[in-house]
Formats: sequence, structure tokens, C-alpha cells
Amino acid sequence: MQKQLFTALLYGWIVVFSLILLSSIILALLFRFTAFDENSLSWIALTIGFITLFIGGFIAGAKGKMKGWIIGGLIGLGFTLFTFLVQYLGYQHGFSMEQTLTHLGYMVAAVIGSVIGVNIFGAHNK
Repeated sequence: MQKQLFTALLYGWIVVFSLILLSSIILALLFRFTAFDENSLSWIALTIGFITLFIGGFIAGAKGKMKGWIIGGLIGLGFTLFTFLVQYLGYQHGFSMEQTLTHLGYMVAAVIGSVIGVNIFGAHNK
């Protein structure tokens, strides 16, 4: 069971970080080569973040097949911890209140995705 949980978390984190990296590259290119301004791209980035964490939670929940709340919470917490460490260690800034609320929303999105993934692909559906 522990190995299944770890495998599910690993899959979820790989999906989340891969999609975030890909979307960051696309958004950077849009910002550079189009007339989008920073305000409009920030809303797009926020939406992409919610969708990405939902997808990562969904895949982790589908792989874990149980304990969707825990798996989704750990997916969101891992992403938030990574973001905080990069920001704090790299730029010497902690989270603002706005960022804290945003990351709480990211965690909720991952939990919802994971619960849905468990309920669709869980062990009771075999």
C-alpha cells in the first residue's frame, strides 16, 4: 500500500511539474511575441495552475485507487512547498497573503481531482 501511494504521488508530481514547465514556456513565448500584457497573462497562468493541479491530482488518484483526500493534499502540498522553497531560497521572499490563498486553492483543486480520480478508477469499480 505504501508503494502504491508513493507511486501515485510520483506520477502526480511528474505530471504537475511537466505541465507547469510546458505552460510556462508557452506563456513566456506569448508574453514575448504578442500584445498580451502582464495582467491578462496572470489570469491565464492562474487558470492553468488550477487545471494543472486538478489533472495531477486526478492522475495520482487514479494511480493510487484509494485515499484521494490524502493523495491530493500531498500533491498540492508538494507543489506549494517546492514553489515556496524556490521563492524563499532563490529570491528571499516569503508568500504574500494573495499567494497563500492561491496555493490553498491549488491544494483544493488537487484534492478534488484526486477524489474524482479515485472514484472513477478506484478498487471498488473493478
